[in-house]
Amino acid sequence: MIRSVLLAGLNSPSGMAWADGQLYIGNTDALVRVPFTPGQTKIDAKPVVVARYPGGGNHWARNVQMARDGKSIFVAIGSASNIAEKGLDKEERRAMILQVQLPSGRDRVFAYGLRNPNGLAFEPVTGELWTTVNERDMLGSDIVPDYLSIVQLGGFYGWPWYYWGGVPDKRVEEPAEDTSGYVVRPDYSLGPHVAALGLAFADGTALGPDFASGAFIAEHGSWNRRPLSGYKLVFVPFAKGKPAGKPRDVLTGFITADEDEARGRPVSVAVGKSGALLVSDDVGNRIWRVTAVK
Repeated sequence: MIRSVLLAGLNSPSGMAWADGQLYIGNTDALVRVPFTPGQTKIDAKPVVVARYPGGGNHWARNVQMARDGKSIFVAIGSASNIAEKGLDKEERRAMILQVQLPSGRDRVFAYGLRNPNGLAFEPVTGELWTTVNERDMLGSDIVPDYLSIVQLGGFYGWPWYYWGGVPDKRVEEPAEDTSGYVVRPDYSLGPHVAALGLAFADGTALGPDFASGAFIAEHGSWNRRPLSGYKLVFVPFAKGKPAGKPRDVLTGFITADEDEARGRPVSVAVGKSGALLVSDDVGNRIWRVTAVK
């Protein structure tokens, strides 16, 4: 097996997407691109900046998803804080999903009020863009649930003032105007503090009929909850383009029985050419390959 550094000198990179001979990479502070041919093991070209946005903060990872027509790319940008406690001026162009036009780099806010969106993927039946979102902390072990939801163009999802379709967070100073009636209610609760990150739909998988239609979600796991939640890869079944059942465990065993140690934490999930799932793990420092049981 060949293991080599493909490209060095990036700034906290996270998401990647490839189209028309270009590899797009979500640095924490900019979307960049480099020429790339599948199978290439080293890139010598210097990355070219396509679009800039705020970097760092509490939520620094920038996942990306190429549009289905290849003419734009979506970038998930998390907030700098939990509930804007550092001031709303520190949250400019954050807690949103940007749509960046290619090749010009012009961007627009596609959806906002998303505390920490991460996973991005298109549902294969409807063609709708979906995302996973990490909701706010410090309201107890059982609220607020992280969620999976369609990303509506122009949709306001409430952060920092509201959560789950308009419930006010009384810790946050009220906005100048009551906008609770305009808050989009998320489509599907994943449970509190699971830290839902990577997202991939089952299209192209070879895991059998039980996993033929739905979404795979990498749950990085809670840091402020007892009992712990997340720390696994789950599958949410879909029917006619919508969630249709409770999450099913797919890949588990990352925490010890006494919950004293995490031996792994899932981050991203992708479908490989063979139909297997590829799951990155930033504690175990490895990529897991998940196949059907024979």
